[in-house]
Amino acid sequence: MSRISILGIGYVGAVSGACLAEDGHTVVAVDIDPLKVAKLAVGEPPIVEAGLAALLARNVERGRLSATTDVHAAVADTDVTFICVGTPSTAEGSVGLDYVKQACRDVAVALRGKTSFHSVVVRSTIVPGTMEGVCIPILERVSGLAAGKDFGVGYYPEFLREGTAIDDSYNPGLIVFAALDLITENVLRDLNHGLPCKCSVVPLASAEMIKYTSNSWRAIKISFANEIGNIAKSCGIDGQLVMKVLCSDHKVSMSPYFMRPGFAFGGSCLPKDVRALRHIAHERGVPTPLLNSALEANTRQIERAEKLVHSSGGRSVGMVGISFKAGTDDLRESPLAELASRLISKGFGLKVYDPSVRFAYQSDMGGSGRGNGKVPDLRERLVAGIEELIEEADILLVGNRYEETVEPLARAATAKSLVDLTRILPDLRSGGLYEGICW
Repeated sequence: MSRISILGIGYVGAVSGACLAEDGHTVVAVDIDPLKVAKLAVGEPPIVEAGLAALLARNVERGRLSATTDVHAAVADTDVTFICVGTPSTAEGSVGLDYVKQACRDVAVALRGKTSFHSVVVRSTIVPGTMEGVCIPILERVSGLAAGKDFGVGYYPEFLREGTAIDDSYNPGLIVFAALDLITENVLRDLNHGLPCKCSVVPLASAEMIKYTSNSWRAIKISFANEIGNIAKSCGIDGQLVMKVLCSDHKVSMSPYFMRPGFAFGGSCLPKDVRALRHIAHERGVPTPLLNSALEANTRQIERAEKLVHSSGGRSVGMVGISFKAGTDDLRESPLAELASRLISKGFGLKVYDPSVRFAYQSDMGGSGRGNGKVPDLRERLVAGIEELIEEADILLVGNRYEETVEPLARAATAKSLVDLTRILPDLRSGGLYEGICW
């Protein structure tokens, strides 16, 4: 079992401390507010949270949980420190780091007097880059020690919901953390051992970003549900019933397939249906800022791809995929067709490798080129093989992923500019001649 000090007896600190003590760890809670310390020291909760009072009282009585205002003593008597202080918004909307900075300074001073290895783990919500740009420099400068070598460093965001925080602790939907050193990583693994959730160990900045992404996604889901509810009500429909049924679909509606950063959406359904729903709302005087933003964001993603091609150099583009997704010949509102049209209008030469579209033309299917009102002379622009496309192009533009193209494209990316809108290989990152649209 671990000996853990927690700086900040707020919502996260109080709940985390109680649950860790319940699990058998020795926990020392620290706060500058003597009233909070006094209450927790006798097992009384500093906040209202279901089940917290019983956990606190039980573990104070067991001697597993104590509270103090003395940071130095708490750090001296423990092996791991969790920083759980608040990060309120500043007047201009940025994250306020005053409490985090002070906590790092206080812990760093205490580290000077320690001869044993100590891990410092931040749990406060901080924007990407804060650990590496703010927290670690303060800890190293004030302590005179090297992070990851003389003391451990980790970032361990929480995903607790007020009102159900204790249940969330024991039945988490997401466990994410980062660590500079193996000792800290193992401590965090041990603390989460046995929980019914996979531990995702990621780089520091990624863990910071995941926390913000999670909260923003929750906010967007609420606003989306409200917007649908408003439209539904204007049509005499129960919006909660609509969303309840939608959320029962885990194959498509709740699928991670649609949560993968990349290129714009298109096809015969999504663009026209968003527009139609927005139009119904407009007729009934219901504002649709989120639906408007979805269409605007989609257009901006096409513009982003166009700029990447322009900045990559060359005038001849070899485009991999023209239909709205791989495995179909459907070009209806294909963002790739729109992008191709824009490039042609700017004077770029363009050839296309798309086996499904080419097969449809070759087979004289009645729907050959269906929905194509964008790309002039598309049939003549189609090439038979990926090697032919690569040979003739200055710039390779990958819109759809076809298994047979992956190896040739990855090889070509070492010699030619390649703009990737789909990510042909998961380990590729922008650099050199390779440019990923979102990575």
